[in-house]
Amino acid sequence: MLKIEHLTKHYGTFPALQDLSLEIPERQLHGFLGPNGAGKTTTMRILATLMTPTSGRASVDGVDVVRKPHEARKLIGYMPDFFGTYDNLTCREYLDFYGRCYRIGAKERQRMADQLLELIQLGDKRDTYVDSLSRGMKQRLCLARSLIHDPKLLILDEPASGMDPRARADMKGILRTLREMGKTVLISSHILPEMSELVDSLTILNRGRLVLSEDVKSLAARMSGNAPLEIRLAEGCGEEAVDAVVVCLKELPGVAEILQPEPYLLQVRLEGGDEQCMQMLREMTARGLPVTDFHRIPMNLEQVFMEVTQDE
Repeated sequence: MLKIEHLTKHYGTFPALQDLSLEIPERQLHGFLGPNGAGKTTTMRILATLMTPTSGRASVDGVDVVRKPHEARKLIGYMPDFFGTYDNLTCREYLDFYGRCYRIGAKERQRMADQLLELIQLGDKRDTYVDSLSRGMKQRLCLARSLIHDPKLLILDEPASGMDPRARADMKGILRTLREMGKTVLISSHILPEMSELVDSLTILNRGRLVLSEDVKSLAARMSGNAPLEIRLAEGCGEEAVDAVVVCLKELPGVAEILQPEPYLLQVRLEGGDEQCMQMLREMTARGLPVTDFHRIPMNLEQVFMEVTQDE
């Protein structure tokens, strides 16, 4: 669906985007992450045909966004991080206006406007003036605006910015519905825990360069293999029992570090895989040590983000 090849953008001598190559298949929610100034918004503006790259190319469903911008815009719905609304229009009039911009017929505009207002849960607000809507409602209306021409690709730059928890939950539900409808969605956000629950795959940029691009399930499986172990001992088992567990761990191969954040909790960084884990558990069980819980600490998206974007 979306193909980016060696995309580069310089502002004067400053490299905002450097040799970015990326492919996103259809019917995916793809997260676009990175610290401020990483190049996310620059990339999205290029894809939305609002900016030309210094070099490289990008295409949506085979249509080059630089060489054929007018044709590409028919396939793209863009929601910027800062958007304006016409406050003296009702919600239906607002969507009707944008439908006219895409030269959609009157009957089709009305049908699309009513369907979209129901989709974004503003069906009862169709005749309400835009200036009376809350911020979260205006953001959902802006999302509906980007859908009025039924695009294949949605580019959403921080769509949940400034929303309260209830509004963010509503937006997540809408995005899942769009995926079920066959839309491909590229979404940037700084709300990392929610992104990990929402997207199918993600890309992380840092200083204009791609540092990671992977589907979420593969990333979770790979990172969990490197995650530290957490061993909980029976409460009140005594210092001697804790010392015995530490001695046991130090005798085993691959144990790189042992931490004790709580009296009866140990965290072990292991240089090895599942075989070392099983050997460790067998040895502690054979010695009759009071282990009540034994598991790897799951690595969340925020930890991954901090690890891959840290300065050298």
